[in-house]
Formats: sequence, structure tokens, C-alpha cells
Amino acid sequence: MSASFASALTAAHEAAAAQHYPQGALYVVATPIGNLADITLRALHVLQLVDAIACEDTRHTQALLRSYGIERPGAQLLALHQHNEQEAAQAVLTRLQAGQRVAYVSDAGTPGVSDPGARLVACVQAAGLRALPLPGASSITSALSVAGAVATTPESNGFVFAGFLPSKTAERACAIAALQPEPRCVLLLEAPHRITDLAQALAVLGTRRITLARELTKQFEEITTLPASAVAPWLAENPQRQRGEFVVLLHPTPLSTDDGASLRVLRVLRLLLAELPLKTAVRLAADITGAARNALYEQALQLKQETTDD
Repeated sequence: MSASFASALTAAHEAAAAQHYPQGALYVVATPIGNLADITLRALHVLQLVDAIACEDTRHTQALLRSYGIERPGAQLLALHQHNEQEAAQAVLTRLQAGQRVAYVSDAGTPGVSDPGARLVACVQAAGLRALPLPGASSITSALSVAGAVATTPESNGFVFAGFLPSKTAERACAIAALQPEPRCVLLLEAPHRITDLAQALAVLGTRRITLARELTKQFEEITTLPASAVAPWLAENPQRQRGEFVVLLHPTPLSTDDGASLRVLRVLRLLLAELPLKTAVRLAADITGAARNALYEQALQLKQETTDD
């Protein structure tokens, strides 16, 4: 155990021990996605308190627990992953029905979000038992928080989580075609050995802005935003950029150019950008046209990017 976590265990007890932790309940615990310091005090307390821990990989979880100075005998770690979740859930139910507290952790992040856990929780709820969330690290919300994905219209507010797209070329292309008209922000996940294929497939989105978030919270974390057509060349420039786990975020669709009014707004914005700093141009364009400032700012960024690419 790192000496820095010894005080964290003490703090966890002092901060969380007085709270109520019902017996016969499943505790769904988020764990760090890279940086060990991203564990919560309540998670540390619960991981010491529960009678057993169900986990995606027992060896990985044992190593994680030992990093924090938490020792668990192997019999208290239950393997529950995507290949055995339905059957392993029954073993968890047996413990819960006997009045035990059981935690569930995936290998990283929040269980049930593109990781096992959803079937387990459904089984627990179907049995009339409680599943309690312990929130924490998530690559999805982490990427979204730093992407600067601004909604351009009321319809583009919010986001859609699509997870991993199909690995086969034709199926992936169909999935992207289905997502293309989606006006909201779209979040995808991708593995390093498939990121280049995904980037090439996304090129059909042209100037739509895409944020790549690689190795979030880890030493070689990298976050960049590019037009869809530029993502594959950017990855190819440096092989290091193709390493690690990725969150790929499609920004909300820009202002429509399908009608005359929108074309006039864009023309005003282009003229102002040619003579003024971006923020000033956006402010004046909003005053002149009555268009929403956030939407104009997003469009101005895209216009600037297009000018740079040219």
C-alpha cells in the first residue's frame, strides 16, 4: 500500500462510517479509470465493510484493493463478468437473501455503463432487494466535461451514449449512418486496435467536430478536438496516439444551412470573423441576427477550423 492511502482509509472511516448501510443490499461501486486517487471515501469504506465483493476480474480487484491497504481472502471475491453474469448473479442473490452486504465493481469506472452489472442489478431488483449506487469515476462523463460540446439548437441539447460500434466494416458504416442525423452529442467507446478503423469510418461526417479523449486520468492522457475528416490523419501522424482506451465524442450538429435565414446568419458571422476577434464577432452576430449566442459560438469555431485546414 502506498503510504498516501493509509490516511485515506482513516478519512474514509471518519467520513462515511456513521452513515446507514443496510444489510441484504448490493452496493454498486465505481472505481478509478486510471488514477488510483480517484476512489471516493465512501467507496473505500464500503469495500472494507461488505461481506463479499463481486467483480469483473478477481485478480485485478485483489490488486486494486491491496493498493489501498484492503486485504480480502479469495473466498470473499466472486467472479462476475459478461460471460457468466446471469449465473453468477444467483450466487450474489443467495448471499443477499442471507442478509449479507455485497459490493460489485467492474475493472474500471462505473458498473453497468458499457461494463457488466446491469443484469446483476436487474436480478437483485426482481428479487425485491436493494441496489445502492456509490458514484465515482466514469470515462463518459469525464470526456463530456472537457469536450466543450455546446448545443446549437434546443433539439441538440443533451447527449446519447452509443458505446462500442460494431467491429465489422459494413455494420459499423450502417451504425454511423444511423447516428449521422442525430443532432445531440454522441459518445462512443473504442479500443486501441480499432481506433483507426473507426476514425476512417467517421470521416463521412466531414466538418462535424469530434473530440478524442485517450487514456483519461492516466499519465499519457490526451484530449483533442478535430473535424471528423481530420481524425484519421491526426492518428496516423504519431503511432503513440493510437494507444490506450478511447472515448470518441461527436459534437452536436452545427447550425443548419438548409434555409435562407440560416444562410444569412452564417454570412453575417463569416463577414464579422474576417475582421474581428471570435468573441466579438459572435456577440455582434447575435445582436444583429437574434440567433442564439452559444450556437453562433459553436459555428464560429467550426468556421475558424475550416479556414485553418484550408
